[in-house]
Amino acid sequence: MFFGSFNPIHIGHLIMANYLAEHTDLNEIWLIVTPHNPLKKKAGLLNDFQRLTMARLATENYPKIKASNIEFDLPQPNYTIDTLTILQEKYPDKQFVLLMGADNLAGLPKWKNYEAILAYYQIYVYPRLTDKKVPDYLTDHAAVKMIKAPIIEISATQIRKDIKTGRNVRPVLPPEVFQYIDEMNFYK
Repeated sequence: MFFGSFNPIHIGHLIMANYLAEHTDLNEIWLIVTPHNPLKKKAGLLNDFQRLTMARLATENYPKIKASNIEFDLPQPNYTIDTLTILQEKYPDKQFVLLMGADNLAGLPKWKNYEAILAYYQIYVYPRLTDKKVPDYLTDHAAVKMIKAPIIEISATQIRKDIKTGRNVRPVLPPEVFQYIDEMNFYK
């Protein structure tokens, strides 16, 4: 499970998801488009279905990566532990793993019931350049698996700013997503 606002989804997200799909024991990567992350402001987010459309466009040629709207009908803000509980009930035969960047691992203690996440789920952590210090008790935790992978530093926030100021963002977006954003005049 790779949770995110995906506002917009970019090639950094796809590189991370594809790397984990191809270089770990995971069978599939589910991109969970989150309507409202409780640790972020909702202002500036595109409509949930527009972000889901971009995620689906971006992943249509990746058989191991799927976009999900599982959180759309859940109470907001969305809490990862609640979503994982519902997914486990809905798919009791599946074993879920949480995927996140090292920057998010540093903030894990702020999450609702983060201890339960550590107790019941593995967390695969993708490297990020970050100033945030990740406590040793998290990096050394039995549930946390630090992945050695290429570091990709692309920011959706920067992409939105660049679109607003008329800069070319084509290289950092999947072509289908760039076309959709351009046609819909998003982020301008």
